[in-house]
Amino acid sequence: MKKTQEMIKESTIWAGLNRPDISIQEADIIVFGIPYDGGVSFRDGAKDAPAALREITYTITPTTEYFEDISELNILDIGDFEEPTREDLFKKVENKVSELVKQNKFFTMIGGDHSTTIPVQRGINKSLSEPFGIIHIDAHFDLCDELEGDTLSHGSTERRALELNNVASTENIFFIGIRSIEMDELAFMKNNKVNVINAHDFHSLGVNKVVEAVKAQMGRFNKIYLTLDIDCLDPAYAAGTGTPQFGGLYSRDLLNLLKGIFELPIIGFDVVEIAPKLDPSLTSLFAGRKIITECWGHYFRRIYEKR
Repeated sequence: MKKTQEMIKESTIWAGLNRPDISIQEADIIVFGIPYDGGVSFRDGAKDAPAALREITYTITPTTEYFEDISELNILDIGDFEEPTREDLFKKVENKVSELVKQNKFFTMIGGDHSTTIPVQRGINKSLSEPFGIIHIDAHFDLCDELEGDTLSHGSTERRALELNNVASTENIFFIGIRSIEMDELAFMKNNKVNVINAHDFHSLGVNKVVEAVKAQMGRFNKIYLTLDIDCLDPAYAAGTGTPQFGGLYSRDLLNLLKGIFELPIIGFDVVEIAPKLDPSLTSLFAGRKIITECWGHYFRRIYEKR
């Protein structure tokens, strides 16, 4: 793995929470980027998100929107994964994630397009001897067997997850915020039960009922991975993404949803598909920063209650 930016060595990124001199064992949360967007089917630019996100974390304080001080959190940013081929890249990510999960290390991955979640989920699967759950917050299912001939595309993320031995069926996955479907996925849904609360139903039900439904389905898992595509948000709140879809989640509702989801045993999460160059105002980038730091606050609350 290559640490491509000098800022990785600086303790001022991530609201001053990055501790470049500590070991993985000493860290509460491991952060890494996968600046890759070779799996997109439309507009690129998500490869720029890891660097761009780090660059806007100097100016924030280590606090949450609930006025909590989380400065005791030890974050270790281990840099970006960059390899000459996708095969090498995905294998290195898979192996590193497997190591982290075996060490019970909570982690945050910054994509990249949504295909970068594929090796992460493979790494989780490789490290476990029990089923795990996946919560997929997105405008899209990403259940295509292939997209434009690519079986590792950003539209195939959860179809590849269903091939993992610890993701036995669609019962392991819960989709939230969906409002677009490919014909391949429509055919798949006719033959498979899919746990989904689409964007329309999300707004009709309200956040509390959505959280209740997610907990009812996913509460049986000891370990759950959360993957969040920034296009789950309505483009009014996150315009800088490759495949925006009108009619999405509101920013306030998403933050409330995440708070509820973190009452489940989340072992790590990612934020993907932020494309800074597609939005001069950088709404998606700032949304991603808020999502990440608030999720860290939820995790902080969990671990410090045990200390």
